[in-house]
Amino acid sequence: MKRVLALVVLLVPVLAAQARPLEEIRARGEISVCANPNALPYASDKPETPGFQIEIARALAQQLGVKLHVDWIVPRYRASAVDCDMLMDSIVRPDVQAPALKLSVPYHASGVALVFGPGKKTVATYRELPAGMKVGVMMSSVASLIVSKTPASMVPFGFEDDLVTAVGKGEVDAGAISPATAGYYNLKNPDRMVTVVHAEDSEPDLRWLVAVGLRRADEALVTAVNGALGKLLRDETIGAIYKKYAVDHRNP
Repeated sequence: MKRVLALVVLLVPVLAAQARPLEEIRARGEISVCANPNALPYASDKPETPGFQIEIARALAQQLGVKLHVDWIVPRYRASAVDCDMLMDSIVRPDVQAPALKLSVPYHASGVALVFGPGKKTVATYRELPAGMKVGVMMSSVASLIVSKTPASMVPFGFEDDLVTAVGKGEVDAGAISPATAGYYNLKNPDRMVTVVHAEDSEPDLRWLVAVGLRRADEALVTAVNGALGKLLRDETIGAIYKKYAVDHRNP
């Protein structure tokens, strides 16, 4: 989570104060989003698998009556170098929100779940992790601090993809992983599926809501995006998009 927070904080100094009104977006006929071109299931520049961030942004644009333009950036903090309007999956927490970034209503509950390998015993919360269980964690993460306070043995990783693969292969018993990464892994590896337990629900520091971050937005744009999100939540469009990538939509 520290890495996530750092990327959000890095947006703070570079956000312009001048608002981009809804009227201007409708006049030019498009709204833009910043996204990573190689970060499935979140986003991708592959037309056949664009990722749920792109598909939700596209559905939002359609509701607003405009086209979606994607600015591909790596990593996320390079949003400062381009003039995009939206940042998907912006964390709804006062301690990480950029002052000039306006947030929509939340559309998903996210966090860091516990994921267990095939045939491995599961537990409901982080605090129940037993002695003898090898638990993979992202290095220097908040989850690693929580796991370190349990009797379980901690195994550090640098990338979530490597971590979930290790869990699936039985190289570690469990892992502290985002549910989206785990769900997409299961979609691609049906022969060695992992079990996702939403243990983040009992750890406030490991759960959060996500919203659309709007750069330089006026109140009319925020209101329009909120209205569009409300419709997409009610008709389960957002839930269906997550389901395509084997991610459970947790409606906030």
